[in-house]
Amino acid sequence: MAVESFSGGRKPVDVKIAELTPTSRAVNVKAKVVSKSEVRSIASGRDGSPHTVCDALIGDETGCIYLTLWDDNIAKVREGETINVGNGYVTLFRGSMRLNVGRYGTLEIAKEALTVEVNTQNNLSSKVYEQQRRPYRGRGGRNFGGRERRGGFRQRRY
Repeated sequence: MAVESFSGGRKPVDVKIAELTPTSRAVNVKAKVVSKSEVRSIASGRDGSPHTVCDALIGDETGCIYLTLWDDNIAKVREGETINVGNGYVTLFRGSMRLNVGRYGTLEIAKEALTVEVNTQNNLSSKVYEQQRRPYRGRGGRNFGGRERRGGFRQRRY
């Protein structure tokens, strides 16, 4: 089964596509690239810098999932090739599962190609999961032990 927490000190485990869950972390996946979407340009990050992104449908005999490819990784992957994703993780994007390489992961072309037929009937990305809303981190007060503090003048006690 896939490791369910960040890989801080843990070794990534080898898994099949069907074993992935929305909370899978530190996974190694060997899969065949079924298709690639069009490359899109987006502004991302804190500074709004331009990036390119593409989704590749990858799979093995147990199922398939979308792999999100950013910038330089887009050119590494071609349809029909077998790839190895090392230390990958799963996120939910608009409620559907996506496999990601991330900052600490690796993406490389496999030395040995998968000879199995990809199971496209079991597409893990087609199932929609309920996403918990992320807490609002906007401006304003912070909660300090149950009491709101909004800055300003604080009287000293003598």
